[in-house]
Amino acid sequence: MSYSVGQVAGFAGVTVRTLHHYDAIGLLVPSERSHAGHRRYSGADLDRLQQILFYRELGFPLDEVAALLEDPDADPRALLRRQHELLTARIEKLRKMAAAVENAMEARTMGINLTPEEKFEVFGGKDPEQYAEEVEERWGGTDEYAESQRRTARYTKEDWKRIQDEAADWGARYDALMAAGEPPAGEAAMALAEEHRQHICTWFYECSHELHRCLGEMYVSDERFKAFYDSMRPGLAEHLKNAIAANAARHTS
Repeated sequence: MSYSVGQVAGFAGVTVRTLHHYDAIGLLVPSERSHAGHRRYSGADLDRLQQILFYRELGFPLDEVAALLEDPDADPRALLRRQHELLTARIEKLRKMAAAVENAMEARTMGINLTPEEKFEVFGGKDPEQYAEEVEERWGGTDEYAESQRRTARYTKEDWKRIQDEAADWGARYDALMAAGEPPAGEAAMALAEEHRQHICTWFYECSHELHRCLGEMYVSDERFKAFYDSMRPGLAEHLKNAIAANAARHTS
């Protein structure tokens, strides 16, 4: 039994464009072609795609993924064991870093020195300090929290407006990027992911690529953050998480 490129994209949660790219670079060449020349993927092709996505999720560049999969001495069971070890190590690292994670959206609630009238003017009907107690409880002992408190305590109404305007402009451009079908690991998406990280560095605290990767995970796992980003465009939180991971991988590999 074979599957069309659209079916495989649906199974794997990737775009058709991504599968076309994998074919073009020889990473995942479909085993068959229909009479009309359309790609058809076998069960073995799906197994290979699963391996590719495992390694991509772990941040491996495509050339390293290809090298791993083309190793003639590689034992499939050994590869799975290695992937399990890497995933377990990553989970542990994320747990250890969780106390240091601070999201840009929540960072805006810290140390805001505005009058009630100014808060309403800048933030509309939303209370910018709604989650301040939770933020302090979760991250109050971290360097990032202290740095964000120090910076935001002196921001004026104009500063907060500029922060929101920059975020809105970024969101509109990310919406357009997704509408154009750009993949998370594409240059355009990674550039906007890097801009997102730089926004945090500029206004709140120094955000490393690894810390940014952790933030991306939280944008999907925490329903409040997911709702915030998905309000810009459905699916944006997941797309951004993957773009952040790809951008982090190219800067740390």
